[in-house]
Amino acid sequence: MQLITADPRSLKDNPDRSRQSKSSPQSDALLCASIRAIGVVQPPIVKLAPEGGNSYIIVFGHRRAAQAIAADLSEIPLLLADPSDDLGAMQSFAENIAREPLNPVDQWRAIERLVALGWTEESIAMALALPSRQIRKLRLLANILPAMLDQMARGDMPNEQQLRTIAAAGQDEQAEVWKKYKPKKQDPQVSWWEVARALTTTRMLAKHASFGDDLALAYGITWVEDLFAPADEDSRYTTDVEAFLGAQQEWLANNLPKRGSVIEANEYGQAKLPAKAQQVYGKPGKGDLTGWYINARDGSVQSVAYRMPEVKKPRLVKDADGVETVVEEVEAPKSRPDVTQKGLDMIGDLRTDALHEALARAPIEDDTLMALLILAFTGMNVTVASGASDNPYGHAKCGPHAARLIGEDGKLSFDRETLVQAVRSVLIEVLSLRRNRSDSGLIARIAGDAIGADQFLPNMATEEFLSCLSRTALETVAEAAGVPGRIKVKDTRAAMVEHFADGRLVLPAASIAPDAAEVLAWATRSAVVVSDPEGEDEARADAEDETPAVPQTEEFDESGGARVGEFRDAAE
Repeated sequence: MQLITADPRSLKDNPDRSRQSKSSPQSDALLCASIRAIGVVQPPIVKLAPEGGNSYIIVFGHRRAAQAIAADLSEIPLLLADPSDDLGAMQSFAENIAREPLNPVDQWRAIERLVALGWTEESIAMALALPSRQIRKLRLLANILPAMLDQMARGDMPNEQQLRTIAAAGQDEQAEVWKKYKPKKQDPQVSWWEVARALTTTRMLAKHASFGDDLALAYGITWVEDLFAPADEDSRYTTDVEAFLGAQQEWLANNLPKRGSVIEANEYGQAKLPAKAQQVYGKPGKGDLTGWYINARDGSVQSVAYRMPEVKKPRLVKDADGVETVVEEVEAPKSRPDVTQKGLDMIGDLRTDALHEALARAPIEDDTLMALLILAFTGMNVTVASGASDNPYGHAKCGPHAARLIGEDGKLSFDRETLVQAVRSVLIEVLSLRRNRSDSGLIARIAGDAIGADQFLPNMATEEFLSCLSRTALETVAEAAGVPGRIKVKDTRAAMVEHFADGRLVLPAASIAPDAAEVLAWATRSAVVVSDPEGEDEARADAEDETPAVPQTEEFDESGGARVGEFRDAAE
């Protein structure tokens, strides 16, 4: 071959070249920038045109010639060859398909080698048409422990997050970790996630710092840029956690607002409010306080509004002579309730399970079933959404049960048994006596009493449940069951468990059936109140009945909803 120079514009394309598809604009721009910066490194191979003359046909290097024209070069080096006609196509195909991209580790090392030869990061970035930040990132990867780089060059490459952690650590730390996790003969693969975990350090981000450069200098904080983070955000960080938190603490002490106080935070970054303080989730009032604290997880300064309970004023008592004496109110010691909170929770679960079992299996009259359905939708745990609302939150999942009543033609089509099963399923979905958000309240107990759900309550004579009872309550239940009390409470519980091993104990307080007076009181409160202008203030003050009064006329029924006449016509 002969090295010559020629104007790239005078070269002719080879019609038999293997690469016929166009390259991407990004790769062309990258090659053009490289040629403009350092010229054509590898000369294209050309041959004389078969028709004679001084024209040349490109054998290999069409993209290089095209981008040299784009770079406005007047001459480029060329290798003049005379390839045989039968091997030209094979050479072109092999030159494109057998080419292997440079190993990533070799790329990192090549960048570092250029720096050692005197190239600056800016000049390398300009020559390769890459951002300077990317060159710094590649140099950081090139300074990973050589033994690790050799392992990566063999194809055992960690993911980007693991590379990020490994490259941020010093080589001394890398060497110590590598001694423990380097590959063995029986296991040539490296567990890179364990290597990264061992090298992980806590980072405090500069974007979370409230202090300025003066405090950063005073505390000796040096910011390090995270080259793996997006370039358009502040990715600086420091691993000196103590210095960062100290600077934040000093800034907070110097910038504490009025009615603000410094409070502590727990290990999860949540504020520890003063005793008896209540957090304010809305807009703070004039009398509310603000607590400022440092989130130990990310080091950021955060605040929380809270209010303290009102201080009770001392009560003055006058004696017969008119002398006033300050009397301090002494709270009576709280006695342990008969059933603990856990016991009440268990009662709620047992009641609910028994209620659901009764709804699923107990014989229920049709009229009763419809009444239960009405009761179910008045429970405290039921939210009735508007037909125009797309928000499903809080809705009972009654859709699957209603879908059973739809036939293949898209219309209501069901038999009596399917209807009954669907109604039972909806009642199970709605009614609940659990001690949480799903509690239906008194109406669920009324429903349970109507179908005899108490019969489905399980045996409560278990060690777990009896331990929730106070000594007095336990002895009362044992006496009613004819079980002599023991000196130790645990012995009494054991005797109760043994006594009811083949029987069933139901705590009277756990019965589903409610008290008749309580039910009547609820029914009275829930009855429709006739509108009375003189009594509107009293009705509005009733916190337990927030339903607006509905005027009753001959046109409407007691619910204030549809016309009675229309219902009668529909029934007839």
